[in-house]
Amino acid sequence: MDLYTKKDIEKISYEILKSSKSLDIFPTPVDRIVSYTELAINKGIDLSKIHPNYLSKGTDILKRALGKVKGVFDRKEKIIHLDLSLIGAKQNFVKLHEVGHGVLPWQQSTYEICEDDEDSLSPETRDDFEIEANTFASITLFQCDRFHHEMEKLGLSIDSAIYLSKQFGASIHAALRKYVEDSNNRCALLVLKDRTPVGALLRNLFQSERFTKTYGMLSIPDTLDYFSWPFIQDYCHRRKRRDDGLVTIMTENGSVDFKYHFFDNSYNAFVFIFPIGEKKSTRTKFIISDNNIQL
Repeated sequence: MDLYTKKDIEKISYEILKSSKSLDIFPTPVDRIVSYTELAINKGIDLSKIHPNYLSKGTDILKRALGKVKGVFDRKEKIIHLDLSLIGAKQNFVKLHEVGHGVLPWQQSTYEICEDDEDSLSPETRDDFEIEANTFASITLFQCDRFHHEMEKLGLSIDSAIYLSKQFGASIHAALRKYVEDSNNRCALLVLKDRTPVGALLRNLFQSERFTKTYGMLSIPDTLDYFSWPFIQDYCHRRKRRDDGLVTIMTENGSVDFKYHFFDNSYNAFVFIFPIGEKKSTRTKFIISDNNIQL
């Protein structure tokens, strides 16, 4: 997606947020935004629980949706169907993704039905229309520049991103990615999946611009073994969090010692990495209790 298209999406998102009186309302009032765009959520059908008896009477799209699709936008009927088994934060993103298909003017003469699964909702999708819908969903959920404004009040830590996920109504995964990519500090994020007794798999790697300028891309294998990576030991031992981790990682400019913060939300584990000595001044302190983070 080129810069021109992204600026167009930012302008459309801002106008919708402003006109729907959603700016600076936390968490981001997604249902208000959906209503403002004159779309409707069909809460009578759960894409994760379509009864077999219904399929013989249902539309072809609902038949195809069974078991794989997380969101469907019916352009003709102006209706969004959802997998209602998704957690609230994930539902928020899917709703806004489908709204994106509906409000981006250059998409309005395309498919009458938009089906979205884990692949099309993923940051790794290569379909231009899905990239645009994902971009609209992220910009709108994080209220354009509001996320950056709020993150600048907080210190450099994984807890800051987790706090912001709750503030905006986003998933921890989405907020952490946004936090790293928007950061003026040198930091990176590893997302882990598929824990085994001897290791785990790397799902995603994100780096801030300053981090990449200093170190280049981290050299992280797709499969990480238990004995080589201390945060994999945290993951395999089902540790919930830590904020005092140390790890040595090979970069394009040689071997570097980093600090890391670790958090496991039971879906994925997140490893927030930054250089030893990297700081960001703040007066904000968090209170952490029962896995909740409050100012």
